[in-house]
Amino acid sequence: MPKRILQGVVVSDKMDKSVVVQVERRVMHPVYKKYIKRSQKYTAHDEKNLHKVGDNVRIMESRPLSRTKRWVVVED
Repeated sequence: MPKRILQGVVVSDKMDKSVVVQVERRVMHPVYKKYIKRSQKYTAHDEKNLHKVGDNVRIMESRPLSRTKRWVVVED
């Protein structure tokens, strides 16, 4: 089964070898039938500390690396 890949924006790079990535998705409202934005933050592993706040990155599912990290930044 392929691992999920999400795209988002780095909102925090204060940790060592980790970044917080905010991923936005559009969801249709069940009653009003309008699209609304929903966002979620993921903590991702960044081995070389390459990414800074504001960067667009892709993250891929991985095994648990710590209590909160289950994603890895994909190098393109």
